[in-house]
Amino acid sequence: MRAVVQVASTAHVEVEQQIVGELSSPGLVVLLGITHDDDQATARKVAEKIWRLRILSDETSAEAASAPLLVISQFTLYGSVRKGRRPSWSDAAPGAVSEPLYEYFVSYLRELGAHVETGRFGAMMGVHLVNSGPMTLIVDSADLA
Repeated sequence: MRAVVQVASTAHVEVEQQIVGELSSPGLVVLLGITHDDDQATARKVAEKIWRLRILSDETSAEAASAPLLVISQFTLYGSVRKGRRPSWSDAAPGAVSEPLYEYFVSYLRELGAHVETGRFGAMMGVHLVNSGPMTLIVDSADLA
């Protein structure tokens, strides 16, 4: 599982020019990619790491600040550009595997106490955000102990 985490002062995601999810106050935008060997244990580990990262102002976490999260599915995080000029998506889990795990990730964050908004899985989305800091991190489950 791979996530690009951005601290944002404002953010929203649109589908067909309709806002489907937005931050109600400054918080985190999480672009989430899922690969073939990810499971619920992986989702819990990544969710806990993101929720507790001390990356907001004054080195507080989203948990400590009760900051909202906007979580958006992003299969392209597993795109490979090793060969040729066209990315390969073979490392990204197919929708039938990744959609339930994405939903689990979101529900687990909510169990932890997070206010979570989402995009729409599989839709063409417009993501609008003002990155604060700027602060952007990559959280990869392969790097977590």
